[in-house]
Amino acid sequence: MDAIVLLKEDHKTVAGLFRDFEKAKDAAPAVRKKIVDKIVKELTVHAFIEEKHFYPAARAAAPDTEDHVLESVEEHHVVVWMLSELSTLSPKDEHYDPKVRVLIENVRHHVKEEEKDWFPKVRAAMGRKALADLGEVLAAAKADAPADPLKLPSAVA
Repeated sequence: MDAIVLLKEDHKTVAGLFRDFEKAKDAAPAVRKKIVDKIVKELTVHAFIEEKHFYPAARAAAPDTEDHVLESVEEHHVVVWMLSELSTLSPKDEHYDPKVRVLIENVRHHVKEEEKDWFPKVRAAMGRKALADLGEVLAAAKADAPADPLKLPSAVA
């Protein structure tokens, strides 16, 4: 699978989880927590493969997008700290739902920038074969992703 297609599939998965959370606003805390746990897992894996493999490859292929890569790492930095907080915060805490909503806003903004502004430039620079090869690397690397968001490179960026 093409690396950009794989990343967009991840984005769709997370967007679905976000919608699930938004629909569950009146659900029991345990239900909301289960959804958030899935969000934490999906975003941690996604950030890992981007930071370890996609960003370096994209930066090498399209050096004029370096600013976007650096901004993305900083956006990840904010997100991984929120993921870490949410993984230990009680869904009954008054800050839980607002924290999830802020996470959702940040991630939606990040995805929009990637998909509309950055991915087309990377696709043009890398080409079909390189993106297919990178897609295989990304898919395989998902198994190596840490469970703890604070183990991601961007956590200390």
